[in-house]
Amino acid sequence: MASLSVPPVPTDPRRDAIDLHRAFKGFGCDATAVTAILAHRDASQRALIRRHYAAVYHQDLLHRLAAELSGHHKRAVLLWVLDPASRDAAVLHQALNGDVTDMRAATEVVCSRTPSQLLVVRQAYLARFGGGLEHDVAVRASGDHQRLLLAYLRSPRYEGPEVVDMAAAARDARELYRAGERRLGTDERTFIRVFSERSAAHMAAVAAAYHHMYDRSLEKAVKSETSGNFGFGLLTILRCAESPAKYFAKVLHEAMKGLGTNDTTLIRVVTTRAEVDMQYIKAEYHRSYKRSLADAVHSETSGNYRTFLLSLVGRDR
Repeated sequence: MASLSVPPVPTDPRRDAIDLHRAFKGFGCDATAVTAILAHRDASQRALIRRHYAAVYHQDLLHRLAAELSGHHKRAVLLWVLDPASRDAAVLHQALNGDVTDMRAATEVVCSRTPSQLLVVRQAYLARFGGGLEHDVAVRASGDHQRLLLAYLRSPRYEGPEVVDMAAAARDARELYRAGERRLGTDERTFIRVFSERSAAHMAAVAAAYHHMYDRSLEKAVKSETSGNFGFGLLTILRCAESPAKYFAKVLHEAMKGLGTNDTTLIRVVTTRAEVDMQYIKAEYHRSYKRSLADAVHSETSGNYRTFLLSLVGRDR
């Protein structure tokens, strides 16, 4: 369930484009006006605003926003204006080809998306950056981590309503036990095959079967049998299969706890989940950490950046 709030009456994208242009004119940018418009338009409305802005002013709105805004606020707005697939592609390209390679961010995006989403992301990546996502993953990742990401990008997992075959789930649980905790060393290829080929519902059933059969959680087994980015990828797949909202609530908490804030993670999660399941994430955040997500974001950010993120996160209910 999305947290994004849009006007009850459909807005005029040409009027929005004109109002944005007015916000850019004069000394400094009227960031409040920019947030009031863009933080309250859905993906289709934002795409129409970009189209009208280009038609009226012969300039890409993204380029103008990049020139007018600054800092974390700029980074958040530029990601938000993109459609979901282009946004994921931009996050992946930055993570794989930026000044600092961020394989955790790349792994999170790949391992938390559905096959149909990943197909569109791969197309957007190629169209926008002129190279293949799989190629860049193959270059930047290595070993079992690389094999997991490439398998997850390519495998056609089932996404629809599903009555899980519990006998098949038990077989997979048994295979994973034999590939890990039962033997000396780990058969990583079995873990890659099961985790990359099974649907989310099936993986959740495998985790339940594993716990029932061996009185130990599959998550603990993964932690004890794997490490590094490979283990992180497996855990991301497993946790998102069981509860995406709980997974992203934890990611947000980790980004904001302690001294300093991981703004890259905060921006990535808020902009990519606001139109998907942010309401569920907020509920999980409050349940797990005994404070509202909005309160946490408010305490860790400031200025126009804070206002923009809180507009996407939405008011507490």
